[in-house]
This record gives sequence, structure tokens and C-alpha cells, in this order.
Amino acid sequence: MLALLPRLRRFAYGLTGSIDEGDDLVQITCERAIRNIDTWQVGTRLDSWMYRIARNQFLNQVRAGKTRGLRLEVADIDRHNYVDGARAMEAQLTLDAVRDLTARLPEEQRSILLLVCVEGLSYKEVSAVLDIPMGTVTSRLARARAALKEGLDGPAEGSSNE
Repeated sequence: MLALLPRLRRFAYGLTGSIDEGDDLVQITCERAIRNIDTWQVGTRLDSWMYRIARNQFLNQVRAGKTRGLRLEVADIDRHNYVDGARAMEAQLTLDAVRDLTARLPEEQRSILLLVCVEGLSYKEVSAVLDIPMGTVTSRLARARAALKEGLDGPAEGSSNE
């Protein structure tokens, strides 16, 4: 479980949009996992089980109105020092734009995008974690990627958003 904490923290941060709320979600997830360890099936993936717990806890918090909405923090978990100031600024602006666009995605698309693109789970694994058909994973991921691309590049030529 300890080895999963960095990945779980990254996933929780992606869901909540806040380092503090993400850390709270990880703590709640770990407490729930420890309390219910007897429900985990030996031989199955512990990470998938914990991602599901984290997502369910996040959805419960949203439903209960305990979260105040997604917000981005000025501090960045993985900020690196860059030598080329212009490239660093461009990279930071792109990262900020991707984070903002990701935060605006519907939760069901955001969860799948984070699990596949950030955590590296296969479509089959995401299907099992979220308990949804693989076709649903594929279509939601495609919509999430399209929304990010459109947000970064602008509307595609010939598209009618009028």
C-alpha cells in the first residue's frame, strides 16, 4: 500500500484539483482500505481496488456538497527548475492550461483520463476499476482527449459550435 501512495496522491490531486484536498482524499482512501482489507481479493490488483475507493470517496464528497469545487493552486507538486526561461514559461503555461481544461471535464471523463494517461492503466483495467464496459471507457476517453485538444488548439476548422 505504501508503494502506491505517490500514484494514489497524483490521482487524488487530479480529481480534486487541490493538493490539500487530494491529500485528505488519500488519507480517507487509506483508512477505508485498511478498515475493509478483508474485502480485497488476494490475487487482484491492489492499485485498482484503491483507485476505486478513492474515486467513490471523491464522488461521495461531491454529492454531499463537502467540496467547494475544483481549484488550481499556485504551488505545483512536480515543479522543475528550467534553464531556458522562455521554454520554461511556455511549458508552464501549457501545463496550467491542461490542468485547467482537465479540471473542467466531467468527472467520469476526468477519472478515465487520469487513470489511462497519468497512471498508465489499460482500458481493461480502467473498465474493472470503474465497473463500466470497455466501450464506455474508450468513448469517454476519446471525448476527454478531444475536449483537451480543442481547448488547447481551439475549435477544429469546419466545426460548428454556434
